Amino acid sequence: MAAERQRATIYDVAQAAGVSKSLVSLVLRNSPSVSAPRREAVLAAIKELNYRPSQAATALAGGTSQTVGVVIDDYTNLWFVELLRGLQEGLSSAGLRIAVSDRTLNAHVESDPLEGFLSTRVEALVLATEPTPAMRFPSHVPVVVAGNRETQVPGADVTASDDQLGARRAIEHLISLGHQHIGHVGGGGGASRLRRAGYLEAMQAAGLSAQVITTSPQTTEASGYQGTIELLDQAPATTAILAGNDSMAMGALAAARDQGLSVPEDLSVIGYDNSPLSDTHLLRLTTMDSRNRDLGLRVAQQVISRLADPKREAQSVSMEPTLIERGTCAAPRTR
Repeated sequence: MAAERQRATIYDVAQAAGVSKSLVSLVLRNSPSVSAPRREAVLAAIKELNYRPSQAATALAGGTSQTVGVVIDDYTNLWFVELLRGLQEGLSSAGLRIAVSDRTLNAHVESDPLEGFLSTRVEALVLATEPTPAMRFPSHVPVVVAGNRETQVPGADVTASDDQLGARRAIEHLISLGHQHIGHVGGGGGASRLRRAGYLEAMQAAGLSAQVITTSPQTTEASGYQGTIELLDQAPATTAILAGNDSMAMGALAAARDQGLSVPEDLSVIGYDNSPLSDTHLLRLTTMDSRNRDLGLRVAQQVISRLADPKREAQSVSMEPTLIERGTCAAPRTR
């Protein structure tokens, strides 16, 4: 009796159609991101090979997990909440879900923070943190970088808010209110560097003296507190502060309170990121909105596009931030 023909696999389909396994996965999930010619090629190969994916094969199409791994800076910095919301919303159309890892949380047990994701065979990686020398990026896994970073990842797509423009607009807003003694408390990383550059650019353009405190690499509430105490000690005439992010702005507000200053009567404070905590009734923080949900949606599009065409050229997208006026800025009090 003739041997039974071996059952076709997703690898066979990919080879016959001349596409990647990830693209076959997208076709199996009926993703709208696949072009008509490629979809037709995959469907023709499926028919020719009589390919019948099992439920497990569909879920793990191409030996992957239908999962996009997302590496963030720090769970305590809530800037990423809206990013993840937009990312999940955008990926759901392709049947993909996200898994999130804090870069520093498991640093004591994993030398490479990507290793956990790669061992579960994620379809793509989203890097919402600074790349480190320990990170090894395999060529077969698409990478998209969310936000401005000091170190570039070769071949990766990038979507980021224009941090330098945002900081410049924040300072221009404070100047329009009448402030002349404006300080900046920031931290480390690519976004912080660009926000600092935007601050300096706006201050120079207005002919004002700059006062910068850098708490590198931390961008936490605690570092914002300590940086503001230092700034007010060095420049007691300061009437306004641009903080490196909303967490640092919280520290600035606490430092102002402990120094006997009222916000915004004695000291105006602007945060950055428009994180969920900025709109709480307690804070009502004026902040620059990085449009992180929109950023997440755009990152999702880049992930899906790269899965559909792994060989396409890397893309870089810049998004324009906007000022959200709430309750922590006012004209300076006459002293």
